[in-house]
Amino acid sequence: MRLASLFSLGGGGTAAGAPPTPATPDPLHFEPPPPKRPVRWGRWIMRVLGVLIVLLVVAILWLAVTAPLSRSLKPPTPPSITLLAADGTPIARRGAVIGDPVDVARLPKHIPQAFMAIEDRRFYSHWGISPRGITRAMWNNFRAGGMREGGSTITQQLAKNAFLTSDRTFGRKARELMISFWLEAWLTKDEILSRYLSNVYFGDNVYGLSAAARHYFSKRAEELSVSQAAMLAGLVKAPSRLAPTVNLSGARARQKLVVGAMVDTGFLTKAEAADAGPARLNVERTKELPTGTYFADWVLPEARDRSGEISNEITVTTTLDTRLQRAAERAVRRAGLRQAQVALVAMRPDGTVVAMVGGKNYRESPFNRATQARRQPGSTFKLFVYLAALRSGMDANSTVLDEPVTIGEWSPKNSDGRYSGEISLARAFAKSSNVAAARLTKDVGVANVIRAARDLGVTTPIANEASIALGTSTMSLLELTSAYAAIAAGGYPVRARGLTAEQEGTWLERLRGRSTQFGDRELEGMRELLSRSIASGTGRSAALSITGFGKTGTTQDNRDALFVGYAQGLVAGVWVGNDDNSPNPGLQGGGIPARIWRDFMIDALGVPPPPAPVVEEEDPVGNLIEGIANDADAVTPDGVEAEIEGLGLNVRLGRDGSIAVGSSDRRRDPALADRRDERRPPPEDEVGTPPRR
Repeated sequence: MRLASLFSLGGGGTAAGAPPTPATPDPLHFEPPPPKRPVRWGRWIMRVLGVLIVLLVVAILWLAVTAPLSRSLKPPTPPSITLLAADGTPIARRGAVIGDPVDVARLPKHIPQAFMAIEDRRFYSHWGISPRGITRAMWNNFRAGGMREGGSTITQQLAKNAFLTSDRTFGRKARELMISFWLEAWLTKDEILSRYLSNVYFGDNVYGLSAAARHYFSKRAEELSVSQAAMLAGLVKAPSRLAPTVNLSGARARQKLVVGAMVDTGFLTKAEAADAGPARLNVERTKELPTGTYFADWVLPEARDRSGEISNEITVTTTLDTRLQRAAERAVRRAGLRQAQVALVAMRPDGTVVAMVGGKNYRESPFNRATQARRQPGSTFKLFVYLAALRSGMDANSTVLDEPVTIGEWSPKNSDGRYSGEISLARAFAKSSNVAAARLTKDVGVANVIRAARDLGVTTPIANEASIALGTSTMSLLELTSAYAAIAAGGYPVRARGLTAEQEGTWLERLRGRSTQFGDRELEGMRELLSRSIASGTGRSAALSITGFGKTGTTQDNRDALFVGYAQGLVAGVWVGNDDNSPNPGLQGGGIPARIWRDFMIDALGVPPPPAPVVEEEDPVGNLIEGIANDADAVTPDGVEAEIEGLGLNVRLGRDGSIAVGSSDRRRDPALADRRDERRPPPEDEVGTPPRR
């Protein structure tokens, strides 16, 4: 064995570690090619199936999220909601008329057959789509150069109505096919047809077979005849155009076509078709209600929220008083406004809104100026300034200087340029002194004025500067009127509401609804100020035959004019101005707004109008003596001095009865001037120019 090993390493062999010598190929020998690996079809099939399963799971999850079956039970549009006044009178209706769901199994056979004959003859035999119908629609769309025809089955129509929009796009069509398969997989044919008939549109804002039967024929769906069912089935193609209330001939022509289709499909015999004459309408008589009013637009969102998820027509009772609403509309019409707009809102001291006018004409402009507009309140904002002053310890008899003042870079002025020196708060509020309000804001602090406004329910932003004393920050008329309602109620805040109070509420709602009572001194002081404003101040035009409380407001350049006040448990606010915020020369809160407020209050409260002022013939001497007598408390050892306004004359009455008349030197005693001002109707207030920031 060792010799064999040596021999093998010898002649011709290679030494250990040397590379082997390659064998010389034989030119006559051919190696066969390696065999091909067999295709493993089973593995590819499993991979494809795996991908399909993943896609199917994703599709099912997507459909479960975006197309829940419960949605096919819901109406495709918000149901009708009817708003009632406090006395039960319908005042507005919004939304569609939705019928009760129907069950195909309980309907006479000719009713579902009418819809299947014209919409989907092979409904019970296909899987949600009709290849023949799709092919026909694709060919017609190709010839038309766009999406013109759908070729949809009843299942596809339900998918579109319940889950999709009506866009004619290929993407929407693909989603429609997927949802159709989804519906067919989980619902029976009867369930699909029932949901379709319960939600399909029949024109005249009516959805669902039961609603259409009641609307057009005043009967239940189960009572429809062959001709009536055929007419309703014919409306589905173009409900707005074919509605029999506007196009009876078109609806009857379509009915005839449906009856013919029922004969072709074997649902009717020719004899039965001949007996089905033209359907006769018996339209349900319902009172036409406006679909929107200023009050309805304001209260409707809350009404829907309170009602929760609804699937049928409902009614909601509001706080509107129809008598007071008519009184408000009459008062606005009597004002004779031309270009200027107007808003009026009335409420009880607890915030119950009983009347609302948001403009001169809702049809021309549905914008609600009582709730949506944010305008400067002018001197009506002084309510919060004087409340802050009373809270600081002052009272109606406390004095404030009615003289020009500069606060920082701001120098407010009285609109008439007249100043009365040191006067009482009651007098300053009545004459609506701008400089007095500015001084009070400076003395009590801007923060305390803002706090007073917040306490009374103002939530809109208020600038942290002294100029707010003149009402330079904006707010709605509804918000401002609610603040004045707090004085009438004796507690704050008062929150305006248009629906009847709920019996129950969450603990947070009950906490927010709690009212804080004014102190007796503060409340008596504010009521004295407000009554003086009407009795002897800028609000004289709003005077009633009963005690009234209120305040005027006029903004810079007469852009806005307001009057807000209350009497006998009724609070009302009036605004007049232009929508573009342009000036109104001569417009003042003590003018048109005060008269609108007075006219509304007289009508609403049923009180007699105040006696008209007696106009007597001018008697210069008599007027002079009367003026002297009114200033009798100003008698000095030398006698009484009085000045005839406009003539520049001083008249002195001596103790001996002598009268001396001389020219005026224009140097008047401030005390005498203040008393003469009290006898003269005070000028209307106007917001001074705030500092530019």
